[in-house]
Amino acid sequence: MDINAQALQSAYVGFNAAFQSGLKEGTSLASRIATTVPSTTRENEYGWLGKFPRFREWIGDRVINSLAKHGYAIKNKPFELTVEVDRDDFDDDNLGIYNPLFRDLGMSSMTFPDELVWPLLKNGFTEKCYDGQNFFDTDHPVLDENGNEISVANTDGGVGTPWFLMDVSRPLKPIIFQDRKRPNRLIRMDKEDDTNVFMKKQFVYGLDGRANVGFGFWQMVWGSKQTLNAANYETARIGLGSLKADFGEPLAINPNLLVVPPALEGAANEIVKSQLVNGGESNKWAGTAEVLVVNWLA
Repeated sequence: MDINAQALQSAYVGFNAAFQSGLKEGTSLASRIATTVPSTTRENEYGWLGKFPRFREWIGDRVINSLAKHGYAIKNKPFELTVEVDRDDFDDDNLGIYNPLFRDLGMSSMTFPDELVWPLLKNGFTEKCYDGQNFFDTDHPVLDENGNEISVANTDGGVGTPWFLMDVSRPLKPIIFQDRKRPNRLIRMDKEDDTNVFMKKQFVYGLDGRANVGFGFWQMVWGSKQTLNAANYETARIGLGSLKADFGEPLAINPNLLVVPPALEGAANEIVKSQLVNGGESNKWAGTAEVLVVNWLA
């Protein structure tokens, strides 16, 4: 192949077509538990986290819900993914072998949020959220009916494989995916006088983006490292369902998604999909939540 501007443009068109095909083929699970928040700055502040406004009977003047200022900010980070095509493959007209690579590049772009969202959820036992406590903790501060601060939990601890029960029915989900720039445009460095081509005979193609993740409302999810069985599942449901906003207002949390790694798929299905248990008894937890198996949690 003669390596000229036309040949390089033709190669890029082919690579980009494979990349776009991968974008369409990729499937992301992150949106199941993460709310995407568009970002236009270096970082976004979420000082309003920590307040669930609730309706009250209108007696007298309005009561303004002053949103708590927690100083919780998510700073965008840069990310990149770069591949190279050897000049010899251009010379030998052997570019077809790269189509699967660029398709996979497209799929990686589509699943980019998963690479941030699921590790953050898994690390929620040791990373802090807006109230200064670990996302999964036994000491989240809440005001009781009399305005006194008390501690409540969204975890029952444990040392085993983590699993998560959550309410994902509301606009703000447990995790925030802050989207500054999606890595969905294939960039190229393939001119003859580009340093990478001249010095290393490498034609370089890549993606770049800016984003980050953070924690939303801890009240929406229960994290556990206890054995996943019916008794601990019940503990999680009761724990979430009992949570209240400040001043004792019920939150009406509805746990509807049970998130597990592949190792706990069988246990999860047995709890919420089996109609019968213990040799013939009706399973009271059947159908109470959807099971979502996430390989990213393996």
